[in-house]
Amino acid sequence: MKVVYMSMTGQTRKFVKKLEMDSLEITMSNAFQEIYEPYVVVAPTYEIEATSILNDFIETGNNQAYLKGIAGGGNRNFNTLFCFTAKDLAEQYQVPILHMFEFQGSNYDVEYFKEKVRELGES
Repeated sequence: MKVVYMSMTGQTRKFVKKLEMDSLEITMSNAFQEIYEPYVVVAPTYEIEATSILNDFIETGNNQAYLKGIAGGGNRNFNTLFCFTAKDLAEQYQVPILHMFEFQGSNYDVEYFKEKVRELGES
């Protein structure tokens, strides 16, 4: 399964690279491209003005039909706002939250996320 993500400070990119999975980084230049395979989104935690390119990607063409889940990265110091972007996306697009991790994630976070993605592929 493909991992689609955006990264502003590099933390999310570092997490995704550790996964060693097929991935696509969303930027302003490719936010409106179509995808034709199942994917999960890894979202950093920022206000909607900064992360709206993820919405643009999900809502392009038939991309939403292939979206299977969301994971989020953030900072636990944000308390109830920890990973709010991932939570909002999951609710908006009615898909499960697979995992929430801090900064670039630990080895545990990487393995846990990969297991959740495997489970999605089996269902």
